[in-house]
Amino acid sequence: MKKTIIASALLLSIGVVGCQYSSAPSTSDDAQSANGSDLQHKANQAADSAWTQASLKQFAADLKVTYRMVTNVPEESCSATQPDEQCFIAEIDLTSSVNIPHADWAIYFSQMRPVQAVLNPQFSITRVQGDLHKIAPTEQFTGFSAGVTQRIGFRGELWQLSETDPMPNYYIVVDGLEPVVIASTQLSIDAETGMEVRPYVEAFTDEKRQYRRTATDNLAWSRAEVLFEANNALVVNREAAINRIIPTPLSASVTSSNTPVDLSQGIEVNYQQVDSAAVAAALSRLARLGVKQSDTGLSLAFVKNSKVTADEQGIDGAYQLKVAIDGITITAATDSGFSYGLSSLAALIDTRELSINTMVVDDAPRYDFRGMHIDVARNFHSKQLIFDLIDQMAAYKLNKLHLHMADDEAWRLEIDGLPELTDIGSKRCHDLTESTCLIPQLGSGPFADASVNGFYSKADYIDILQYASARQVEVIPSMDMPGHSRAAIKSMDARYRKFMASGENNAANEYLLTDANDTTVYSSVQYYNDNTLNVCLESTYHFVDKVIDEIAKLHQQAGHPLKRYHIGADETAGAWKQSPQCVDFVANNDKGVKSIDDLGAYFIERVANMVSAKGIEPAGWSDGMSHTNADNMPAKSQTNIWDVISHHGYQRAHNQANLGWDTVLSNPEVLYFDFPYEADPKEHGYYWATRALNSQKLFSFMPDNLPANAEQWNDIENNPFTADDSVKKDEQGKVTSAPLQQGKGFSGIQGQIWSETIRSDEVAEYMMFPRLLMLAEKAWHKAKWEVPYQYQGAVYHQNSGYFTADMRKQQQQQWNDIANTLGHKELAKLDVANIEYRVPTVGAKIEAGLLYANIAFPGLKIEYRQLSEESDNNAAETASWLEYQAPVKVSGNIEIRAISASGKRKGRSLFL
Repeated sequence: MKKTIIASALLLSIGVVGCQYSSAPSTSDDAQSANGSDLQHKANQAADSAWTQASLKQFAADLKVTYRMVTNVPEESCSATQPDEQCFIAEIDLTSSVNIPHADWAIYFSQMRPVQAVLNPQFSITRVQGDLHKIAPTEQFTGFSAGVTQRIGFRGELWQLSETDPMPNYYIVVDGLEPVVIASTQLSIDAETGMEVRPYVEAFTDEKRQYRRTATDNLAWSRAEVLFEANNALVVNREAAINRIIPTPLSASVTSSNTPVDLSQGIEVNYQQVDSAAVAAALSRLARLGVKQSDTGLSLAFVKNSKVTADEQGIDGAYQLKVAIDGITITAATDSGFSYGLSSLAALIDTRELSINTMVVDDAPRYDFRGMHIDVARNFHSKQLIFDLIDQMAAYKLNKLHLHMADDEAWRLEIDGLPELTDIGSKRCHDLTESTCLIPQLGSGPFADASVNGFYSKADYIDILQYASARQVEVIPSMDMPGHSRAAIKSMDARYRKFMASGENNAANEYLLTDANDTTVYSSVQYYNDNTLNVCLESTYHFVDKVIDEIAKLHQQAGHPLKRYHIGADETAGAWKQSPQCVDFVANNDKGVKSIDDLGAYFIERVANMVSAKGIEPAGWSDGMSHTNADNMPAKSQTNIWDVISHHGYQRAHNQANLGWDTVLSNPEVLYFDFPYEADPKEHGYYWATRALNSQKLFSFMPDNLPANAEQWNDIENNPFTADDSVKKDEQGKVTSAPLQQGKGFSGIQGQIWSETIRSDEVAEYMMFPRLLMLAEKAWHKAKWEVPYQYQGAVYHQNSGYFTADMRKQQQQQWNDIANTLGHKELAKLDVANIEYRVPTVGAKIEAGLLYANIAFPGLKIEYRQLSEESDNNAAETASWLEYQAPVKVSGNIEIRAISASGKRKGRSLFL
């Protein structure tokens, strides 16, 4: 009792005014003697002590770090001066196994939300740049004592809602020694799921304080019982998968189901006028699924017919597939049509039995642009992952790969003549001068040889382009500018210093991207104050021109023409407002720039026209594109709409489509695959637009009528929203938004994966698959149940009635068929391709002692095990896993999980 009173008094003594949280060193009963004069004595001895590389390495190996999310509740976490803000409190526990009195160390770590205040006076936390933070002892530091936990509480901006938020690879630095990664902060891999595990993060248990975003947050935690209700409308139906093709074709007619066509002996291909190289990849996929080419196989003939086109727009990819007892015929006008016909043939196959029904499929794509974006800049991903992604894109008829290769955190493509971009910009390490590398970010750690570092050589990139060409996939390169350009800036700064040191002033300034006399203070969305190109320097445009020309040369060498180049143009912080170069430019230019505020638009317009003059279509993200004067832009321009629909994102989509631009939907709450699948703190991903993006939500997307999605979706906090698609005007009567014009629409849709939280190829695949299959479904096929667009304008909400009961019923019926196709047939093909897709978490409930379970993809196996009443759910258990087949009598605590189609990988388990 006495110890409790003393501890409480200590907590109160360093309390934070206006906040219900306090932090103090935590001590175990066995370590009480380390307090007071003993600790002070050890601190006084620090000056007489010294680290060695060996002792530092040992300390980092033994130091236990625990990250604990305490509360997101503003009344508990914000100070009295922040009454209307959102804050959170978290704690970092440091427990040493030995006495360390030294105070000449610092621990560096990545923290996604900036630290506002430190709640333990023995430590300071300062932000270095971006998300890199530094923990250092203050003058009040009393040293580490064996077995004593030093608890560093801190207040941060906004909220933390996921156990995956705390980045790995904390490292300790002492002057004169090599930095050392703290072993307890490294990721481990779960042997059964293959997923990353963060042993240093304490599990969430408090729904109100840890899981809820705000007091109005009504999003249910996706526990087993919640998932059971979500899956309850599904009916197990293996028959639904037999003739189902993903993505759904325009029409498919089964001509006989009594005499199936046996493909077990393979196929004999008659190419006729079709180039064998154009269909080789699609035939290889058939072979991997068990249908190989054979002289004694069933005849498969290609027939070229120029009349087989998609529609009056002539969208490429139409085909006809005929399956008969005596042979298979694919008729098309183009290489992609023949490949897509083979993809549909592969879709009909069940890997367990190589026979299909006779049928006729007539098909053509919904959109010309059916894309997938992957960010390899934040964290690098291998060439093999890109190959595997392209394979699966081709298998499901996606045709545009948006390859994001440069951002603040790295530059990933070798550029002839600018070696600094990859020598320095492709890697992160602990060099605070950034002379040899960029500083660590995103938990990359202190060493340049980390797996998250790397780049594609020119030869690598050519390989990627040729691999994509063989599969009818266009590669769209992106090096984000003028914001998100820190890697380029720091690389060119290093180049400048190198040439200045050798007296080559002209060379030093040739590609310089910043004005050294710019005193602008700004912060980007990712908390950088030095990540934006100076758009008033001619050397900036010389750099951009050089980069695009060199990339175009690589495309030419690969025989893969550069048709589109993505500028980026998003989230520009405006780093030039106090730049003397820009002040002079605005005062003396003849470019029509009248204000500093016009410079961002000037850059986009100038670069877009530079790109267009090279015969390349410019592309950019919708926020940057919205700042331009459409009259100054090339008529042929692409915009990617990344605006949130529930935040009126449909308005910008309509405005930009009405300009006649190629408008590609990239809306985050349905098309960002770096967001969590389910609303569970253990799920990977960021969550600023949604906390739950599973395959069913993606399937439900109505892309041709964005506001109509308000009838079926809620916002990020699971609250209904209204989408008003009527004409809007400002106070001067100027139209600010309006419905789509007749004859205008969207060019397509694109899925996105951003890699801030995705460090490995395995996690990248987990986040992309199986959602990519539903992306393909929406890009290729327009469902009959989608609400027609109202060109006169309309207001949509959950009771507006445009999405009728009959449409909802059709949607559910089709989803039931597709979910069964995934579970019974399609996921097995991803297993054959070694794609580490996400195995879904299982829905379950217990009623009257009976366990009931279901799953999002019927056909996958479910397992459960019974734990004793006293068992800790997080402890390793020895109970046997049992296959769930029907409601079963259970007792005690129940753990439940799903198994991949191959039976080799397990899904994340849940407890009841």
